[in-house]
This record gives sequence, structure tokens and C-alpha cells, in this order.
Amino acid sequence: MIRSIFLVILLATSVAVTRAAEPPNVVLVAIDDLNDWVGCLGGHPQVQTPQIDKLAARGVNFTNAHCQAPICNPSRISMLLGKLPSTTGHYFLAPGFRDVDVTRDAVTMFQHFRAGGYRAESMGKIFHGPADAASFDHVQRSRGLRRPPGKTEKLRYRVPGSHPAWDWGQVDFADEDQRDYHTAAWAAKRIPELAKRDEPFLMAIGFHLPHVPIYASKKWFDLYPLETLVMPPVPRGDLDDVPPIAVQLSLNPTAPRYEWMKDNGEDKHAVQAYLASISFVDHLVGMVTDSIAAAGLDDNTIVVLFSDHGFHLGEKNKWAKRSLWQRTTRVPLIVAGPGIAGGADCDAPVGLIDVYPTLVESCRLPVPEGLDGHSLDGLLKDAASPWEHPAICTFGPGNHSVHSRHYHYIRYRDGSEELYDHRTDRDEHRNLAGDPKLAAIIAEHRQWVPADDAPMVPGSRGSDSPLYGEAEGLQKAMKRGK
Repeated sequence: MIRSIFLVILLATSVAVTRAAEPPNVVLVAIDDLNDWVGCLGGHPQVQTPQIDKLAARGVNFTNAHCQAPICNPSRISMLLGKLPSTTGHYFLAPGFRDVDVTRDAVTMFQHFRAGGYRAESMGKIFHGPADAASFDHVQRSRGLRRPPGKTEKLRYRVPGSHPAWDWGQVDFADEDQRDYHTAAWAAKRIPELAKRDEPFLMAIGFHLPHVPIYASKKWFDLYPLETLVMPPVPRGDLDDVPPIAVQLSLNPTAPRYEWMKDNGEDKHAVQAYLASISFVDHLVGMVTDSIAAAGLDDNTIVVLFSDHGFHLGEKNKWAKRSLWQRTTRVPLIVAGPGIAGGADCDAPVGLIDVYPTLVESCRLPVPEGLDGHSLDGLLKDAASPWEHPAICTFGPGNHSVHSRHYHYIRYRDGSEELYDHRTDRDEHRNLAGDPKLAAIIAEHRQWVPADDAPMVPGSRGSDSPLYGEAEGLQKAMKRGK
């Protein structure tokens, strides 16, 4: 009897050691336009995200994580190439990184993993636009609905110059018909199949919601009744202490104006739709993580959940993204898996730029030269470990945001500045840049601003700001999708 028990223990130990020696699998979950309205980040008091919160409870929840650009294309390029926008010159919605000489032959994170013996597969929005064929062994084509069939005229927001993607509301078609559901269902089915192969795998899936058009079914809207909905705080005169260039930079000619949303009562409807779609996507995240657990892969699979940038819902008198304020820069970033501390909140200022070097180190692959980010490995083991780096976000050459643990500093290309103390002003209502008592703090943060911004790559367009490009170029970029 004792001998049998000993053999069972020995066998279990042997399996555990073998698993530990194997390179871990990686599952990347990208969520488009999701700000910090997630339960584990406390961004909205009513949001319900039990699946994302569950993932955070078994991993490290980076509560001070930021994107490197506040729009899709440069944010994703930066993360997946491991280089800042100020290094590559990719600042706006176009062109793609394979379309210009400076990054045409760049090796993506996925290519590096493939070279290291991983099989890489993907479905949904990972890159801005079509998936990069060189990055994956297989790309599953997206399918399913993004908007109700035949819905072209009855848009909630339809004024001259607007984009037809700007719509939100409850829809009658089933969750199972939505594009994001198909993505989650495919991943949930495919993950256990990949686990049977002899090679480790990297799965990258991308959800489109809560990006506009923001549609969800009744069950998700019912979670957020209009009569009890808590709206984001928008104090009168919130823009009075920000420099004019900040307002110019963040203008989006196709997005709703704050006054129109308020005057027409659409602000509440849009917030309700945004929250409903977040809870729907949270359910889909659970489909994927449940599949990993059911396949027995939790102890050998690293899960990284993130958003490409945040989103304004009235804050700073603004809708959409494309600003350097925290509502746009702050993103969810959760990492869970083998060797990673469980249930840990980390307030170190980190960026999506740090994901590439982190996964390379965690998966024991050679570290590529020239990465701008830093490995989070120490923080994944101990969330209180020393971290000496800021998080930098850039929107157009010369416009940079620098986050430290307590402060957020912004410097624009005309020399204008903003400074916010997040210990007393998390919503960034008081610009402290003019306070002489904080001159040393400003000087400390100013040193992290990139000294030499790369010029915009040829064909740059789609900033949606009057500071860059012409209206015709902006509209063409918008037609290709945000």
C-alpha cells in the first residue's frame, strides 16, 4: 500500500516536472476600444465582468498599464513589433507596417515565436486590418454579424460628416450570430486540438467590441437599466485648464460631439450600450479561459488579456479615443499562468510595449535586439518588485504622455504641458502644470519624453486631427475602418 502511494506521488511529481520543463503555450486575448471599465480596475462602479475578474484573480492585474498610441493601427504595430511609435514613425491609422520600407521586413512577435518552434494561429482583430500572413501558421477567417442585417439608415447618430460605424443600441439577433461569438467559439474548440500536437502553440484572438458599432442583445442591456445608470463625471469647464493644442489634437471629425450627445439624450444610451457590450465580451472571454481549463492547460499556458487603447464616453467633453488623457491611454492588462503570482495588483507604470519581451523571456526564447519595452518577469513573480520605467504614449510626433506611479505628464509639440496627480485626481480634472511647487516633478517626467521622434512614415494619414493631414486623406482612412 505504501509502495503504491509512493508510486502515485512519484508519477505526479514526474508529470509536474515534465510540464515545467516544456515551453508554455500562450493565448493572447485582444479587446478593441476597452477602457478601464472592468471590475478589477474599478473604472465604472456598475460594470459586470466576472470572467475577466476571475482571470485577474489568478494572475497579475496591471492597474497602471497604458497603450503606446491612442488609436488602433500604431498601438498594435508598437506592441507586436516591440517598438515605440517614435522609433518607427507609425503614428496614425495608415499605412500598415508592411507598406513602408522602415518596417516592411520587421519581425513580429508571432514570427519570432514561430522561429522558436511555436505554432501560431489567429482569429479576429489582432492587427489593424487583415492579419499579417507571415505571422501565423493559420488564420481563421472572421465571420458573423457586426451590425443588424439591412441596417443602413436608422442610425442613432447620423449627421453630416459622421461615419456609419457610429451607432449603438440593443439588437434582436442572437449572441451566437455575432462575429465576436464566432471568434470565441472557434478558439474554445481549437485550443484543446492544438494541445494534442507535439509543438507549443501561440493563439491570438481579437474581439471587435466594444468598438463602434456598439451592439448587444437584450440580456446584456438588462444588466444596466437606464434609470439607474451611473454616468461618467464631466465637471463644467473641465477643458478650461488644458492647452488649446490638446483640444485640437483630440478632435475627431467623424465622432459625435459632446453637446449633441447630451442635448439629444444619447449619452446615456451610448454608455448603456458600451457597458452591455463589455459584459458580452466578458462572457466570450470566459468561453476561452474555460476551454483552457477543461483541456488541463492552466498549468502550462500563459494568458494575456489586453485592450489596444481606452475610450472616452463624455470625459473631457469628448467621445471616442485619440487623446493623451488617461481615459484613452489606460488599458486592461492581465497576465496569468505558470510561475505567475496569483491575485496580485501591480501599480507599476507599464505598457503594451512590454508584452513582447515578457513573453519571450517567459517562454525561454532568445531576446531580439532593438526592443523598446522591458520584461515584466520580475513583476509577474512579485508585483512589488522594483520598476524604474515609465509608460509612454504618443499621438503624432512631438506629443507624448508619460505615466509614473503617481503622476501623469503630457507634453505637446508646441511645448504646452499638463500634469495630474492620480493620488488625489484620478479623473484628471485639475491640470497642475502651472504650479511652481511641482517644477521638479515636471522636470523629472520631462526627461522621459522621446528626444528624437522618427518622422511620419510615407503615406501617414488617418490622425483625424486638424493638426495632421487633409480632410480627404482622413476620410479615406476612415473608410478602411478604425
